[in-house]
Amino acid sequence: MEYRFYIGTKVIFGKNCVFASRQELEKLGKRAFIVCGRNSARASGALKDVAGILEEAGIAYEIYDNVENNPTLENVADAGCLASRFRADCIIGIGGGSPLDAAKAVAVLAVNEIEPVELYSGSFKKKPLPIIAIPTTAGTGSEVTPYSILTRKDLRTKMSFGSEELFPRVAFLDARYTESMSYDTTVDTAVDAFSHAVEGYLSKRSTPVSDVLAVEAVSLFGQCIEPLLEGKIDFSVREKLLHASMLGGMVISHTGTTLVHSLGYSLTYFKSVPHGRANGVFMKEYLLFNYEYAKEKIDNIFKLLGIKDTEEFGDIMDRLAFIKRDYSEDEIKLYASLAIKQKGPSYNIRNVCSEDLFDIMKRSLLSKRL
Repeated sequence: MEYRFYIGTKVIFGKNCVFASRQELEKLGKRAFIVCGRNSARASGALKDVAGILEEAGIAYEIYDNVENNPTLENVADAGCLASRFRADCIIGIGGGSPLDAAKAVAVLAVNEIEPVELYSGSFKKKPLPIIAIPTTAGTGSEVTPYSILTRKDLRTKMSFGSEELFPRVAFLDARYTESMSYDTTVDTAVDAFSHAVEGYLSKRSTPVSDVLAVEAVSLFGQCIEPLLEGKIDFSVREKLLHASMLGGMVISHTGTTLVHSLGYSLTYFKSVPHGRANGVFMKEYLLFNYEYAKEKIDNIFKLLGIKDTEEFGDIMDRLAFIKRDYSEDEIKLYASLAIKQKGPSYNIRNVCSEDLFDIMKRSLLSKRL
């Protein structure tokens, strides 16, 4: 048995944890560059809380609130230039996966004079600025990963880069900040977190430790299925979802994602399907494809979810991740050809070729059940 396990992030979880551990914000320098989107950081109250603490501590800060959904290389280059000009000591990312992933890119670009595409080298002359991550969604787990996923217009897809130096120094997880999410966003991000746990569990790179975390994340998601389906999402459910999201992030920090994410990227890039929902569309066929190669693990997933089989699982995913099935075979061929170029398929527990991806997409996107 051989494996490595490393999480470079101090996690502080709980209601009002930013105030309880405000010293973590105060000890990373005197100039903070805040990276966020236009809405969630403010709507959640997280930006107000952080700004108040920084002001009381006499820490200068600048806010970059122009992070796009699915940020591009051009978007993070703009923010990186501003952070460099501001002479930031640290980067504070507030928001969902897009701002947190953008914050990691900004932490590199603020101190390295490189072209944005060079982020994908994963090796930087100057060490990235320290990052504080404050999620306002319960989905990506980016607050505990060393990865940043950015949109590549040149490749017509999303692609990740990573380095151990990009683990956020501190992550504050307060479920209060997720209460401003809409119902649809809550569901989409929950499915994303679930897909992280499942893909990591069924990855060739899984370890005994990552499996423990994945099992716990799947179990938590299972406890939240009924509230998600019925729209009865109280604070206790939001805490479970946020915890599951964090655990899922820890899992993929070691395993990466597999073919589900690779397939889902095209739905997001070409059709603007929310990332988590795009993943959910393929989950049933993904489990069917892998079943004979990971029967014990997949049966355990069903047990943890409290369901009988793949059909029942598919019905749940259809309700949580509904999309119109209006895709052509030509579109699906294009998406499969893009997905096979990603790293994810090579991590899948069963070997995958482009024809396999086409078949999974065809069964998922040309289904007549809906």
